[in-house]
Amino acid sequence: MTLEDLNTQTSEAFVEALGGIYEHSPWVADAVVSKRPFKSIEELREAMQASVEASSQDQKLALLRAHPELAGKAAIDGTLTQASEEEQASAGLDRMLPEEFKLLTDMNAAYSKKFGFPFIICVRQTTKAGILAALENRLNGTIHNEFETALGEVYEIARLRLEGVVS
Repeated sequence: MTLEDLNTQTSEAFVEALGGIYEHSPWVADAVVSKRPFKSIEELREAMQASVEASSQDQKLALLRAHPELAGKAAIDGTLTQASEEEQASAGLDRMLPEEFKLLTDMNAAYSKKFGFPFIICVRQTTKAGILAALENRLNGTIHNEFETALGEVYEIARLRLEGVVS
């Protein structure tokens, strides 16, 4: 889809096309639809990110909680979004050894218990070993730092997704 297509579509079609850029959060696309036309994909990305930044703490937390646990229940039962499924597969999370899966599952549980949202990392930019190392390291973080780090990862995931949808 081209940027020109997005700029000229109905509001509903725009939100439908970009509603998955931020995981299960079409409100982000809806928040920027009235700002059209966008001159570049970067301008669109910045507008979407600014809409998240301007949202309440509760909305941001809901956005973080909308992300699936890595190699978690949604991956096992096949309910991941197509984007999440492809991203997790790109890092090899669909081909884990039993001991890797147990380690990731245990650390995911500890992380969620400590921070109240799932561990989020842009898996397309790392490896299975990188994910495990980052998770282990980030378990030692503070809630404030982890909240900001997780949002930064969400922005990077959204950037890559947007680049994959809009040409």
